[in-house]
Amino acid sequence: MALTIEIDHAKTRARAAAAASGQPVMPQAVKGRIRRIKWIILLLTLSVYYVTPFLRWDRGSNAPDQALLLDFANGRLYFFFVEIWPQDLYLVTGLLVLASTILILINALAGRLWCGFACPQTVWTDLFLLVERLIEGDRRQRLKNLGAPIDAKRTLQIVAKHSVWLLISLATGGTLIFYFTDAPELLRSFARGDVSANALGWIVVFAGTTYGLAGFAREQVCTFMCPWPRLQGAIWDPEAFTVNYRDYRGEQRMSAKKADELRLQGKPAGDCVDCNQCVVVCPIGIDIREGPNFACINCGLCVDACDGVMSKLGRPRGLIDYESWNNIERGRRAEPPISRLVRPKTVGLTAACLMLTATIVFSFMTKTNATLSVQHDRDPLAVRLSDGSVRNAYTVKLLNKSSVAHSYTLSVSGVDAQMAIVGNESLAPIEVPPDGSEAVRVTLTATNPREADVVFTARDESGTTVLSAKDRFIER
Repeated sequence: MALTIEIDHAKTRARAAAAASGQPVMPQAVKGRIRRIKWIILLLTLSVYYVTPFLRWDRGSNAPDQALLLDFANGRLYFFFVEIWPQDLYLVTGLLVLASTILILINALAGRLWCGFACPQTVWTDLFLLVERLIEGDRRQRLKNLGAPIDAKRTLQIVAKHSVWLLISLATGGTLIFYFTDAPELLRSFARGDVSANALGWIVVFAGTTYGLAGFAREQVCTFMCPWPRLQGAIWDPEAFTVNYRDYRGEQRMSAKKADELRLQGKPAGDCVDCNQCVVVCPIGIDIREGPNFACINCGLCVDACDGVMSKLGRPRGLIDYESWNNIERGRRAEPPISRLVRPKTVGLTAACLMLTATIVFSFMTKTNATLSVQHDRDPLAVRLSDGSVRNAYTVKLLNKSSVAHSYTLSVSGVDAQMAIVGNESLAPIEVPPDGSEAVRVTLTATNPREADVVFTARDESGTTVLSAKDRFIER
């Protein structure tokens, strides 16, 4: 016999109307294993964010010693032992593609897990909510404060809350600036009061963004401003373990007393007592009992709230839990659940992540600290001399991406021609300064000209680096 479940959407419509009218979502504090995990991740991510700019890494006397530095002024990205030049941005592109693929893989396994636990918007909103609760009280008190008259105590609370929010925002904006310049030196500049107007301006911009998004926009960012929820309709996976309500167990909803009475009479009764705890703890303000919702960030706080209620009632936990939607439908048919985390989609995405990782590692391992580029003169492509020989001219550029100077010996192959370096008749090694480049003009003169590929080779005097670049020798 098919199980019929009736769900009243009146409360959902009422909450939607309240949200549309501008009433803020005020989630209630909750305790539980998932909330503890979220606190741990919050402390970890905030520690990494605030501490990383002050970590040091020795790169030699001619390079900055900040472990992570986005040195846009000099066109460098430093990450511990990794140094990225503009010519190496393909590695950054590869990392971004890898991160996107990992995000899609996580979505296939557990939905918006990133959004609920590690997204900066979630982390800083949790931090701001913690401050708000400590100063103004939990949800019930804050709701009372909405319509209460402004007295001395309420004024003090408002000033204290926003002062702490502003301090956190300024610390966040200031720390972000540290990633773009030497952090200890900029901190000393703040202490001396001689920081530049440009740095102050960016701090104000980043601090204002943090203050506005984490203090006021909150769930609006996750629901309307972030593009990720908009993609959920396209990549939502019914096999992913997302937060879901086991309606086949919870419906029909009724009070605990009435449910006990019906069970004593041998009649069915749902476990859900309609206490609304899953709704009041939700940072987005949705009711997960109404079914999958694209706005749900999969934070699992409603799981903790419901488990707490079930524990008090002496009923099994898991009325709301991380479960696949297919298993919810199997439960409605009284079929056993099936875990399908390993399936073609997840296997393919995992393989793609591994291949991308291997490619990035290989590219990094084979990346050199120097590059050689050759540009053929365009006008004219070739010059015929009075003795019948043909001369081609090229601009050869050597780029040294290391922190010490290098000398390179230049040679050519692939064509029978005499090489000359303008201004360097003896063909002496070309000196390239650290973190610099050197361009020379090279001519190739062939007595018996023929069109062919020509390979320019630059060999480091130490013999550890050999660079090559190909161009074309033109006969006409």
